Amino acid sequence: MRVYVCLATGFEDMEALGTLDVLRRAGVDARTVSMTGDVMVTTAHGVTVKCDELFEEADFDAAEMVVLPGGLPGATNLDAHEGLAAVLRGFSAKGKWVAAICAAPMVLGHLGLLDGRRATCYPGFESHLHGAATAGSPVEVDGRVVTGKGPGFTFDFALTLVAQLCGQAKADEVASGMLLK
Repeated sequence: MRVYVCLATGFEDMEALGTLDVLRRAGVDARTVSMTGDVMVTTAHGVTVKCDELFEEADFDAAEMVVLPGGLPGATNLDAHEGLAAVLRGFSAKGKWVAAICAAPMVLGHLGLLDGRRATCYPGFESHLHGAATAGSPVEVDGRVVTGKGPGFTFDFALTLVAQLCGQAKADEVASGMLLK
């Protein structure tokens, strides 16, 4: 099962790489996708990461989930990417998973993908979650949409993704191996 973690300039390091790490520990084919046209993407904290694929090369039809890390200006860069908007609308229409953490749930909100759903985000971004019932919880799952609050909840978010994709037993196994439980 394939998951794409979309990286735009200024993404939050922990949210992207921590989630990627947890998904790979669970045996998920998790790949980083550069949204910039260059395989090298710089994080919000100045770390440069080499992505597995460019957006233009990614086979989104073969993926089960798209993950959007937050961070600024990463989340606003994701929000401005028209190709990503089309992918997210397609995933929603096909009943595939979409996940976003921190400031990135605003991308889903701006596309109307949170309408009538429970969602969470980094404090102060609630006004961007158009149509959502906002919650202060660390992670929300509503249908095939997963949202997370922020960097301190990266492992909660990532393990929730594993539970949704691979089952709770696999999420517990990964958490135990990481000494989280």
